[in-house]
Amino acid sequence: MVTDYKKIDLFGKTLIQKIDLKSPFYFSFPVAEQACFLYMLKGETQFKFNDNHIHIPTNYALLLNCSNSGNQLNNTNSSDGEIVIVTFHPDILKKVYERELPFIFQKNDRITNQLSGKINNDFLIQKYIEGLLFYFENPSLVNDEILVLKLKEIILLLAQTQDAGTIQVILSQLFSPATYTFKHIIEANMFSQVNVDDLAKKTNLSVSSFKREFKKIYRDTPANYIKSKRLERAAELLLLSDKRVTEVAFDCGFNDLANFTKSFHDKYNVTPTAYRTK
Repeated sequence: MVTDYKKIDLFGKTLIQKIDLKSPFYFSFPVAEQACFLYMLKGETQFKFNDNHIHIPTNYALLLNCSNSGNQLNNTNSSDGEIVIVTFHPDILKKVYERELPFIFQKNDRITNQLSGKINNDFLIQKYIEGLLFYFENPSLVNDEILVLKLKEIILLLAQTQDAGTIQVILSQLFSPATYTFKHIIEANMFSQVNVDDLAKKTNLSVSSFKREFKKIYRDTPANYIKSKRLERAAELLLLSDKRVTEVAFDCGFNDLANFTKSFHDKYNVTPTAYRTK
């Protein structure tokens, strides 16, 4: 249940919201062409989309593209919640950045349908949120110039966090929307340093749903199929290139040489070095 709600508008649209929630609570996001930065100021919550659940504890944040339905926050335990939300409207961003959008909003080359991402505890973002609370307590001091500066500030902070790659994937979809097929995402990331959990996020599915979809399309488990394809690619590179074995292993998605060597021997009954010599 919402016990207190405050908002601050910029150019006629909601920019910042502060919401106090009494447990148990449910909070649904409207479907719209916008993205939301949600900061858990107090308490904790679960973000639910499709059949995925992301736990957001105190001082952690969630970045969400609101272009799809079914996104909801919920908490059924005894802790109340306090949330601050900053909303990114494409038309306001274009107005604020008249010449060119920041890099974090520009189209990227990563093949993914990921629409949400958890942002780890960050000291500078904590201080930013504390600064926003001052304006909720002193609304008479708020004006458009200050709000534009605060909007630019959070964008700059997000671009500098350790989660900047994921943040760019989500925010760039506001201006370069793209929906990839399941197979397109798998093929594009086949030889990257990613695991099943990473691939599930890129397809915007839970791990269990991802495995079911994968089995339906490829008639095999993700682990078996991907390992087999990586080893086949490694065998090709061993014969067609002069790269060292460690480079071949890394280029094919293996981050452990011992594991690569054992897997290669299990498949081809010979070590990678002997395979190349033979």
